Amino acid sequence: MDWRDTGILLKARKHGETSAILEVFTPQHGRHLGVLRGGTSRRIAPSLQPGAQLDLTWRARLEDHMGAFTVEPQRSRAATAMADRRALAGLNAVTDLLCFCLPEREPHPALYRRTEALLDLLGEQSLWPLGYLHWELALLEDMGFGLDLTSCAVTGASTGLVYVSPRTGRAVSAEGAGAWADRLLPLPAVLLGEGEASDADILTALTTTGHFLHSHLAPALRDKPLPAARAAWIDRLARA
Repeated sequence: MDWRDTGILLKARKHGETSAILEVFTPQHGRHLGVLRGGTSRRIAPSLQPGAQLDLTWRARLEDHMGAFTVEPQRSRAATAMADRRALAGLNAVTDLLCFCLPEREPHPALYRRTEALLDLLGEQSLWPLGYLHWELALLEDMGFGLDLTSCAVTGASTGLVYVSPRTGRAVSAEGAGAWADRLLPLPAVLLGEGEASDADILTALTTTGHFLHSHLAPALRDKPLPAARAAWIDRLARA
């Protein structure tokens, strides 16, 4: 059993004396684990930082075995991340959330493309927060918890949308909310692709997407707690 693919390194941990277990995200094979022999060597270890782009070959005797990787580094994102605390926090949020929610060996090619594009924006401080918000929306969509913000769940109107139902993820207008407004989530214009997309607006939007991560996605994964890296990234954005 073998395949070759490109991939984003999510995690690397030491295995035995000289090897490492890599957790990668690839377009054709999803989140995949494998052993890299010699992964702690001085030659390859510096390239095995989260976010690194790798050319990967995986081999195993049987398909359900962990198998072994051989890798060729394509490009590193470590220098960009290490030079900016906010970029590093964002990178950690992305890689930890992918480890948290992606089923092993299930392809998510559209999410992979969005992830690669987002990580290539790491050095663009003015673009990254909005890019991350769009990525988190795509993550929810791919996991089956996408938001429907096209029209009001109550009236059917496509204008005046200011809330999101915490139960269904559908948009609600001020008129449709009525007396229930204080029980609904905010729908800032940035979630509709409108407005100036200030950091304050993006933070408000992330409270809404965060609800669906915490209250819908996490319970579907047997109530595993969300990675602390997401909260750390949002805290870093709030203090920017």
